[in-house]
Amino acid sequence: MTDPGERLRTSLAADQNVGAEFDSPIAMEAMRATRVLHAADQDPFPAPGRIRVITIANQKGGVGKTTSTVNLGVALAMYGLRTLVIDLDPQGNASTALGVEHTVGTPSIYDALVGDNTLAEVTHPTTASPHLSCVPATIDLAGAEIELVSVVAREHRLRRSIETYLHELPAEQRPHYVLIDCPPSLGLLTLNALVAGDEVLIPIQCEYYALEGLGQLLSNIDLVRAHLNPGISVSTILLTMYDGRTKLADQVADEVRNHFGDLVLKAVIPRNVRVSEAPGYGQSVLTYDPGSRGSTSYVEAARELAHRGADLPAAPSAPVVQTPPPPPPPVAGPPTMPSVAALVLGEPMATPAPRGRHAT
Repeated sequence: MTDPGERLRTSLAADQNVGAEFDSPIAMEAMRATRVLHAADQDPFPAPGRIRVITIANQKGGVGKTTSTVNLGVALAMYGLRTLVIDLDPQGNASTALGVEHTVGTPSIYDALVGDNTLAEVTHPTTASPHLSCVPATIDLAGAEIELVSVVAREHRLRRSIETYLHELPAEQRPHYVLIDCPPSLGLLTLNALVAGDEVLIPIQCEYYALEGLGQLLSNIDLVRAHLNPGISVSTILLTMYDGRTKLADQVADEVRNHFGDLVLKAVIPRNVRVSEAPGYGQSVLTYDPGSRGSTSYVEAARELAHRGADLPAAPSAPVVQTPPPPPPPVAGPPTMPSVAALVLGEPMATPAPRGRHAT
């Protein structure tokens, strides 16, 4: 039997091996579009050994977080893997790209984080694939960070919602992949995503500015691993907006590969105008222009991601919902050290109350 994805990989990555009937750029693009549009006729991507909850994060804006979340999600779903995309960015761009309603009043991730809704109640189907669902974000999410400040176990809200959702679903309906699209910041929403995820995928734009601030993200991931989520790790680096005409792109790509090694996917996402146009039509690039280089590159990245997931060890048959214990009652005395959430978010330490004759 053909290796899963081998026929697609061969036809897309080895264009020079096609026959004379595909010797023009238009014919080549038509061939690639045919492969993507008829994904159901290709060998499916292998299912992971366990449910993969992947947080897609980078505090720098414009590096391709939302674009990668959407197109990887669509590619995985088109090739047979059940996928859930959670839009955790108040701008709601992932919801737009998947054609999911996210106007004010739409049941959204805000209602699961701040309200009493379950994740199942705010999950919407998409038209991109029957295997793809989306939890949209509305503008209400912009105020969630303020509303969550005083909530008990505020950094665990998303994790508990996902665990409850997976626990209540029958095994045959549980998603293989949960992709969480983060806002371009290191605030409480991103912290929730890091606590909820098992893996972190970091998109890195092939420009030097994209490398600035990466150290702070990695430091925060280390803090979360040490205090809140010991299972989190950076598992994948994806190079985006690669422009092969410039030496700078090659230099940045080489530097990233030398530093992160095998964490970097071999597939690279090129600069492609079709990738930018697709959200304007409420689509991913795979459905908007399946023959474009952007589309086939995301298919290759998703294939590689899926094959890496197939090597993961199996998890227990049913996830266990863990509820953090209630906080201890307040004790009189000097203030305690700030929580790890405060450390990650950069919140100031509490000022000790004045004592003695200077107290008021």
